Amino acid sequence: MIEVEASVAPEAGEVDLDAVVARVVWACGRLGVGRASAGLMVVGPDEMARVNGEHRGRPEPTDVLAFPVDGPDVLAGWPADGPPPELGDVVICPQAAEEPLTTLAVHGLLHLLGYDHETDDGEMLALQDRLVAEAAS
Repeated sequence: MIEVEASVAPEAGEVDLDAVVARVVWACGRLGVGRASAGLMVVGPDEMARVNGEHRGRPEPTDVLAFPVDGPDVLAGWPADGPPPELGDVVICPQAAEEPLTTLAVHGLLHLLGYDHETDDGEMLALQDRLVAEAAS
């Protein structure tokens, strides 16, 4: 079972949080993650700028940030009788987004699972595109 603790800050505006959470749960299933927990926060531009500045040294809003906890190596050997592994947190800012929030949620989830488009040869973004296309069909 995938558990997503989600919240929307008032300054983030109107957000269909159920759709974003559902896409994370669906993507976990497609990626073979059957049991885990994750956090999802939708924030306004001021909060995103603060978080981005604190963690990446860029005090400006960005569309999505991911903060992994239990990476893919840990997930593979996680005991079935323990609590669910914690994937980490995804933070999304609608005002900085050019993609749908559901796409950004998938992007953040892939980062939580160890993918990194800044260091791979396009695998992460190709997988993201396949998942988004599959969800749309």
